[in-house]
Amino acid sequence: MDSESKRRHIFISHHHADDAEVDKLVSLLSRSGYDIRNSSIRAKPANQRRLEQGLVKDETIRRLLRMKISWAGTVVVLIGKDTHSRPWVNWEIEQANKQGKRIVGVYIRGGTEADKPPALEKYASAICGWDTNCIMAAIDGTANSFQNPDGSPRQAAHTRTSLTC
Repeated sequence: MDSESKRRHIFISHHHADDAEVDKLVSLLSRSGYDIRNSSIRAKPANQRRLEQGLVKDETIRRLLRMKISWAGTVVVLIGKDTHSRPWVNWEIEQANKQGKRIVGVYIRGGTEADKPPALEKYASAICGWDTNCIMAAIDGTANSFQNPDGSPRQAAHTRTSLTC
């Protein structure tokens, strides 16, 4: 398999406090030979302060996020302690659904069922524990597994699935 066939364009939706987990996910998948291209927004501290102070218009943020989600083949949602309470994460999931993207939830270490954003349970194609095989099968559309945070199987809350063509 050549490097082109191992390349994946994804958008990783996450709470900015979980930026280190984004790096861990990319590293986990890279160790298995995948070339992960992530289009998610990682605000530098000065820009994060501008966002928190409301100095960037919401429409500007929405336009940028729509473009970055559009570029990605799959949207991966990191499920951490505060993910469920982040309005932008929920908006990104809704936007990914509108664009017909595969949406894959991934529990970070310590993530719980209660941490899932409402839109993820509604629109996810798969939800995985911290397991390379499950995550890559979900990104590629070869499996639509739903797991608990510990990796044990569970029922999907809906019947939506999407496959990558």
